[in-house]
Amino acid sequence: MGTPATTTARPAPARHSRPAPPPRLRTPRRRRGGSPARPRRSVLLTALTALVVLYTLVPLAWLVISATKTQSGLAGSFGLWFDGDFAFFGNIADTFTYDDGVFTRWLLNTLLYVVLGAGGATFLAVLGGYALAKFDFPGRRGVFAVVIGAVAVPGTALAVPTFLMFSEMGLTNTPWAVIIPSLISPFGLYLMWVFATEAIPAELMEAARVDGAGEIRTFFQVCLPLLAPGTVTVLLFTMVQTWNNYFLPLIMIKDPDWYPLTLGLKSWNDQASTAGGEPVFHLVITGSLLTIVPLVAAFLLLQRFWQSGLAAGSVKQ
Repeated sequence: MGTPATTTARPAPARHSRPAPPPRLRTPRRRRGGSPARPRRSVLLTALTALVVLYTLVPLAWLVISATKTQSGLAGSFGLWFDGDFAFFGNIADTFTYDDGVFTRWLLNTLLYVVLGAGGATFLAVLGGYALAKFDFPGRRGVFAVVIGAVAVPGTALAVPTFLMFSEMGLTNTPWAVIIPSLISPFGLYLMWVFATEAIPAELMEAARVDGAGEIRTFFQVCLPLLAPGTVTVLLFTMVQTWNNYFLPLIMIKDPDWYPLTLGLKSWNDQASTAGGEPVFHLVITGSLLTIVPLVAAFLLLQRFWQSGLAAGSVKQ
């Protein structure tokens, strides 16, 4: 009698799992013609931008066009179009030669106030902001409160106390009455404080100290290049503020030889309303155009320093 044949079950072959397909990037929805759909444009935003551009460029265009006209052409032609007599270069020559060339003296005075006042304010703001951001000392929070409070106080509120203080010291009607108050920039100090906190890694300063660099060398050779964008920003703010300063020189200076451009052009403009005065509105407009040229040049020359992220990658995390 034969034994039944035994069959052994073979294991099922293993199924190899296929790798998951890579995720597909979402492509922009295409139009029926095949081209990708463009983002929607906001009509309101475009209209507001156009209004801002017009608000900015129309006064500048009027200033440039009016600087090409004579005194009679200003009153006898449309403001936003040229006159038949193109007198731009003649107006520039008359501006520098009128009243024994006093415009050149006002321009040099303004440059003096900007170099010493705005330059000094920027240097002090950089030093103060760096010290407040990177050093811990007693009274640091009190200094922060004082700086914030000084930013909130308008300059006109301090004009009369400043005049009385400088009058007691005998400094009124001198350039120092404009230069010394310009050295204080609470907003610039606060801006450099905030910028230095993020722009200078603590590890970079520690590495410089380990290599034997002192605090002064660490600041000028390591930290100051990293503060270039913030320094340029503060310099531009203080320079524009000092260049366009009108109220402080008005109450401090009575001698026309120490006038800045703002007071000088105002005195020319007031000649038309004085008895026997000569109206020179064409020179006032041309002088105003020449006044803004240095500011535009400064922005164009310094904009390459106006960048961020100089310290990116300097410290390995």
